[in-house]
Amino acid sequence: MADKFSFDTEKYVLIGKVTRAHGIKGELKIRPFSGQLQSITRHNRLLLASRQNGLPESYKVSRTRAATKEALVLLEGVDTRNRAEELCGLEVLAYKDDLPVLAADEFYLHELEGLLVQTEDGRNVGTIDAFFDNGVHDILVVVNGKEETLIPLVPGMITARDNNTVTIAPPPGLLDVNADKNIKGDKPHDV
Repeated sequence: MADKFSFDTEKYVLIGKVTRAHGIKGELKIRPFSGQLQSITRHNRLLLASRQNGLPESYKVSRTRAATKEALVLLEGVDTRNRAEELCGLEVLAYKDDLPVLAADEFYLHELEGLLVQTEDGRNVGTIDAFFDNGVHDILVVVNGKEETLIPLVPGMITARDNNTVTIAPPPGLLDVNADKNIKGDKPHDV
């Protein structure tokens, strides 16, 4: 199951995680969940929160720069390595009001959470519970009762979307991968 984190979803969107301190002047390495560094570097203010406390603390961004897979961010009030190390592991949120306006055919992943997923032929898959990036593309976590289905967001997968439903065109077999509960990975093979 995808890792869940509670926060005010009306005000904020979860965009990344502080992975470690960088240098001696308080810079933070932040891994963007979208895999795109500009999802971190475009913001003038960020919020940091722990999974235990959940109350985000707002910081003004002094400087950002791109590293290989992480953004290097300097926040006002964080000016030593020791202070930066105290923030390692915290979740990074942004204000929804600060997100760029998208074109009509674009969407943010957080807008899909809670929507019903169905196939083009009307098969009910479940409800979008979460999403994550597997390093290649984003994955939707769709839950139906106790069953969980992972749907890769590849081009052409989502064919329609409205305020309640996401319609998908899965390739043959994608939804049936976990359908046979009798398959065991520890069964011995004949040689």
